[in-house]
Amino acid sequence: MAIDGLDKAFWVGRRVLLTGHTGFKGAWASLWLSRMGAEVTGFALAPETEPNLFALAAIENSVRSHIGDLRDVAALRAAIDAADPEIVIHMAAQPLVRRSYAAPVDTFATNVMGTVNLLEALRGREALRAVLVVTTDKVYENAEQGVSFREEDPLGGHDPYSASKAAAEIVTSSYARSFFAEAGVRVATARGGNVIGGGDFSEDRLVPDIWRALRKGEPLVLRNPSAARPWQHVLDCLSGYFAYARGLSERADLPAALNFGPPPDAAPVTVAALAEAVQSALGGGGWEPANDTGPHEMMALEIDSRRARACLGWKDRLAGEPCVAWLAEWYRALNVGADMREATFSQIAAFEALHGKGA
Repeated sequence: MAIDGLDKAFWVGRRVLLTGHTGFKGAWASLWLSRMGAEVTGFALAPETEPNLFALAAIENSVRSHIGDLRDVAALRAAIDAADPEIVIHMAAQPLVRRSYAAPVDTFATNVMGTVNLLEALRGREALRAVLVVTTDKVYENAEQGVSFREEDPLGGHDPYSASKAAAEIVTSSYARSFFAEAGVRVATARGGNVIGGGDFSEDRLVPDIWRALRKGEPLVLRNPSAARPWQHVLDCLSGYFAYARGLSERADLPAALNFGPPPDAAPVTVAALAEAVQSALGGGGWEPANDTGPHEMMALEIDSRRARACLGWKDRLAGEPCVAWLAEWYRALNVGADMREATFSQIAAFEALHGKGA
């Protein structure tokens, strides 16, 4: 039976703790959950970039925002006490592969021990019904053989970021079985693909790099133009997370991990192909290869999302050309000085309309 993660009747008044609410995906999630009537408490570091979606969309007007570090146990516990959450969606992380090479200790401390700190602080919470820990498509041991990874495939990680997220998977599974199962709290992990959309300004990410190059009138430099990734619009990904979180709170038969990525029949899309499509949509073009590609990054990555589609009834609405069109529309609105809170709300509402029509 399909699980409707966008059913406002489920979310109205629901107390949700969302870590990472100042980041790209977290800001979209904050706005969307609040729009559906949830009482959202956010916990995260302050935004790192200027501009950032948290400020542009005035996320602080929609959530109870706690600025803090997952490694600060006292601050984390205080936020949890204030939230008294029924559902937790854990997105806070050090999310960048290249930064993980430069700061491996901080990456492991945040992504592994930060997850430990959160799960430990959630133990014994009477109101708690479900915890969804968001990891990544990069948790799999990847020999770069063009395999589309399924949830039962071995975990691993060449770079510190990928390894830290694989470790967070193991931590989550241990806590789920050791402490939460007996209490009737469902704990699971969501492995998202390469998520793109309006409002991303992170360093070393393709879409923000394109936007910055166009704004500056500089050539776009691509480190690995032939690398293929499972690209997915942020609203598609979040709709899956919301369905999963709801399902965990209501059912005991869902898997403990699910992949969220492009349709199974979608052909892999290279960095260069996506860059050219986004540039065309934004009115610019051309790129050049980097002289130095930097530390190792995987060239081939695919994930199989059929299990999430089967057990949640989830599907993406913006796969392919619509994904590029929607993200380009958001950045064009930004470029002309539009009210970006309203522009972001508008895309959420349009997505909900697609969802309601079964498109």
